[in-house]
Amino acid sequence: MTDTRKRVERTIGGRKISLETGLVARQANGSVICAVDGSMCFAAATAGGTRDGLDFFPLQVDYREKTEAAGKIPGGFFKREGRPNTKEILTMRMIDRSIRPMFADGFKQETQVMCTALCYDGENSNDIAAMIAAFAAVRISGLPFDETLGAVRIGHVDGELVPFPSDEDLRGNSRLNLVVAGHAKGVAMVEASASELTEGEMLDALELAGEVIGEIVSLVDELNAQVNKPALEWSKPEPDTQLAAEVAPYRDEVKGVIFTSGKHARDAAIKTVRDKCVAALTAGITDEVELGKRAKAVKGAFSELKGSVERECILEGKRTDGRATDEIREITIVPNLIPRQHGSVLFTRGETQALVSTTLGTPDDEQIIDGLEKEYRKNFYLHYNFPPYSVGETRRIMGPGRREIGHGMLAERALSGVLPSKETFPYTIRIVSDIMESNGSSSMASVCGGCLSLMLAGVPISQPVAGIAMGLVQEGDKTAILSDIQGSEDHNGDMDFKVAGSGLGITALQMDIKIKGVSRQLLEAALGQACEGRRYILRKMLEAVPQPSADISEFAPRFEAIKIPGEKIGFLIGPGGKNIKGMQEQYGVRISILDDDGHVQVFGTDSPQVTACAEAIQAMCETPKIGTRYTGEVKSARDFGAFIEILPGVEGLCHISELREGFVDKVSDVVNVGDKIEVVVINVDDRGKVKLSAKAVNSETVAN
Repeated sequence: MTDTRKRVERTIGGRKISLETGLVARQANGSVICAVDGSMCFAAATAGGTRDGLDFFPLQVDYREKTEAAGKIPGGFFKREGRPNTKEILTMRMIDRSIRPMFADGFKQETQVMCTALCYDGENSNDIAAMIAAFAAVRISGLPFDETLGAVRIGHVDGELVPFPSDEDLRGNSRLNLVVAGHAKGVAMVEASASELTEGEMLDALELAGEVIGEIVSLVDELNAQVNKPALEWSKPEPDTQLAAEVAPYRDEVKGVIFTSGKHARDAAIKTVRDKCVAALTAGITDEVELGKRAKAVKGAFSELKGSVERECILEGKRTDGRATDEIREITIVPNLIPRQHGSVLFTRGETQALVSTTLGTPDDEQIIDGLEKEYRKNFYLHYNFPPYSVGETRRIMGPGRREIGHGMLAERALSGVLPSKETFPYTIRIVSDIMESNGSSSMASVCGGCLSLMLAGVPISQPVAGIAMGLVQEGDKTAILSDIQGSEDHNGDMDFKVAGSGLGITALQMDIKIKGVSRQLLEAALGQACEGRRYILRKMLEAVPQPSADISEFAPRFEAIKIPGEKIGFLIGPGGKNIKGMQEQYGVRISILDDDGHVQVFGTDSPQVTACAEAIQAMCETPKIGTRYTGEVKSARDFGAFIEILPGVEGLCHISELREGFVDKVSDVVNVGDKIEVVVINVDDRGKVKLSAKAVNSETVAN
């Protein structure tokens, strides 16, 4: 076999990064293996044929982490990988959002970018290696791709910004988890969670990311020069200038109705103009096939006209709903809409509405994360749902899609930085955001509603958090930055920049662009305007819910934390879990054993029962001490004495001579089985056998 391998390698940001092609998947348009130190990912980019009539770019991105990359076997019954997990979906989205705007306008061939984690070294997360591999595979493929991309993760460890932080630092030591994709001319995609970093600190992190990305871009270009693959032959569709000219006369009519108040009323008014345009430009066509093609083409041209009109109006300082560029839509908040939920709120901003709930659970409700990295547990998670009725549509109901997973994780990251520690608030917290209406910024409504529901549930957050979606329209030297964008501004604009944070700083970022890149100056302006908008929203939130509730809901589980000897854990559990299950049923509680040191928590909605169960566990696992007095129950009687249960499962022998003062002929002369009697522990031997005395109790009483 002819060796066609090409390889480049460089140390960037303290990590050895290598790119190699020509060894595997040589029938793909482009394939690359990227290694970041010991972690390796493979990516292949392939273009298929063109489907007639497509009005979108059919790009599909897939990323999978097969467990053999970490020397593990999948769990579950089938012992093989199933549907993609959350991390895989988020990585797919980051790759897709980065590369989609970079393909040439008009390119409509079916394109797949497939990535696989090959090796995980326990330190470098594979998502960044997958992104770099995907970017390089597309670049060397010959596909019409306008820019060379790079990607990097930036952390903030021990007061310093660090490129390519280790997974261990990210989980415990870093104030920032920032992923940036970009090219030599600017930033293309941002995804971040942070511990209230200031706008200045975030800009510094983005600038460092840009510097590292520049080196990675140079490395990819070096590989591309070695491969030197000819460009893919494809035909760019010529714009139908004649049709555009025929649609253009309707511009003034569109401009006349585009300011109609209300999303659906505005859409209906624009549809009336569109239908008029379609009818006029299809008049006289009798063939149904030709009529369908012509009508579709006219609608497409009209949609472009409508987008152009909205962009023009924005650049003139007129948004379609009448707001100024930095103005926030009207906000209404209904606290505790659902009384039985531990914390709930109906948050409405303009025509976007989220019904958000917080539920408090026990440590048993923690989510187990089992992937390439070391298994860990999450005691906070947020789920986002986007039902079709929220936009007045119908569609097939399935599980959460990639968009819902991504929006939910963004809101989760925004709120996780202000939650109390597990030690001070040992509940598992689940937030669910159901979007009831949508006209843009539903993920940021989930952040605001999620924060309010946490406060109403009595979760002692350190700071309230709000979120805002920023937009951009840029034509030549004209630029408009928009606060709190609505759906059409997202669709027709050039950027969707979501910023969440408290009054102290940023907790989450997400940026998608449709142009090729944005500068630091523009990002700085957008972050500054977002900060003002975020603080305005926070003030509105605090007017409705000034502070976290002093106590948790009466329907939420109460808890008692106790400590038992580590060697007693097995006794508490019992054979096959018999003891612990029995106590949970008896008291109506959940008992969680937190660690091998004997830390136990008891949860339940009935506080007296929780307390009683905790006391019973404490008593059950107590080690008797000499001199301690107990009221015990006689369990059995022998000629030589009585066996008395002084603690649950703990019996001691009270010798016949210790039953009372003076001579005792028979045990039954003093006690019988089932009797209650006060005794004192007089000895505990090396084997744990307990000796008791009732006579000593009487002596103590006389002495007292």
